Amino acid sequence: QVHLVESGGGLVQPGGSLRLSCAASRFTLDYYAIGWFRQAPGKEREGVSCSSNPDGSPYYTDSVKGRFTISRDSAKNTVYLQMNSLKPEDTAVYYCAVGSVLYSGKTTGCYKSRYESWGQGTQVTVSS
Repeated sequence: QVHLVESGGGLVQPGGSLRLSCAASRFTLDYYAIGWFRQAPGKEREGVSCSSNPDGSPYYTDSVKGRFTISRDSAKNTVYLQMNSLKPEDTAVYYCAVGSVLYSGKTTGCYKSRYESWGQGTQVTVSS
């Protein structure tokens, strides 16, 4: 059974940075699509950044382009989301997810239906 544990969330001032981590166990991340999603109060869960394969270009939703970076560390079997220049509207619970089907080439979106396993979420609050 796939197991994902997120960490790194917290309270940060506008303009600050956080790095979220998603540690995977019981499987090897290299063979999975990875994604970060977030859900703000009263809103639907949205895709933030996804990578359908280890080699292609990842996808970023427009509101985080140039500020967030998704990456995976094979040696640590961990996925990261580096978040810079944080804004109050980035406040949400952030979830990592993995999907067992890899799609070649550039990742064109975060499609929730492609992700089978989810972490428990970590809260990110951007406020002064």
